[in-house]
Amino acid sequence: MKDSQIILGIDPGTLVMGYGLICVNKSNISLIEMGVLQLSKHKDHAERLHLIFKKMESLIKVHQPVEVAIEAPFFGKNVQSMLKLGRAQGVAIAAAMMSGLHAVEYAPRKVKQSITGRGNATKEQVLKMLQHTLNIVEDVRFMDATDAVAVALCHHYQERTAIFKTDAAPKVKNKKQTNDWASFIAMNPDRIK
Repeated sequence: MKDSQIILGIDPGTLVMGYGLICVNKSNISLIEMGVLQLSKHKDHAERLHLIFKKMESLIKVHQPVEVAIEAPFFGKNVQSMLKLGRAQGVAIAAAMMSGLHAVEYAPRKVKQSITGRGNATKEQVLKMLQHTLNIVEDVRFMDATDAVAVALCHHYQERTAIFKTDAAPKVKNKKQTNDWASFIAMNPDRIK
């Protein structure tokens, strides 16, 4: 992991798309920018998707993030809304890929749990933790923007946890990889009671 990296978080939507950029420098995390792309005034769905793509391109070009994290859509009852939301998410992922970036999805529950420790936390509780963690003092007008910042921070926490797990994993030598119970039992008789 480099000394400093920028993570772009996206809360996709066809009426409002939230975005947030954080900078991680060793153990210091700071907010670079957060905001929303207002799409409700545009009636044509294809035009909205085009604007999402262009905004993603602009954010990536200006801030040069090394990673993109996107909130996965929740499952609702309205099929048309879900399809439109899925398209918005797909366009954001495609824009990231066009810039050579990998986009990682996180379920809303996972994001809330990473930020607050509770998967059923409210948006207000997530905001309070973000304000504390990133020293956000400005008045937040759009929860979509803070949701995007939360996704970026969640990604950082998940990546950091994965690095610690990899570093802390004991190195096992001369043991074959096992894919079935019989092999596992044969190689680990001491673990059977």
